[in-house]
Amino acid sequence: MEPTVSLDIQALKSLIKESVREIMREEWFKFFDLLIPYVDTQEQAEIEASFSPIDYSDEDFVDITHWFDHENQAE
Repeated sequence: MEPTVSLDIQALKSLIKESVREIMREEWFKFFDLLIPYVDTQEQAEIEASFSPIDYSDEDFVDITHWFDHENQAE
C-alpha cells in the first residue's frame, strides 16, 4: 500500500496560485518578446550613439521601479 500525502486546502490553493503565476509570467514574457521589434547590432549601435541620458533632465523620466516592489506577494 502506498502512503498518502495529506495537504490542507489552503496549502493546495497557495501551491496552485503560485504555479499559475509562474506560468502566466512565462507566457507574458513570451508575448512581450513577440511585440518587441528585432534590433540588429548595427542598429543598436546607432541608437546608443544618438542617445545619451545626460541630454535629458531627470524630470523627463518616470521612475516605475516601485511597480515591481510587491510582485511576489500573495494577494
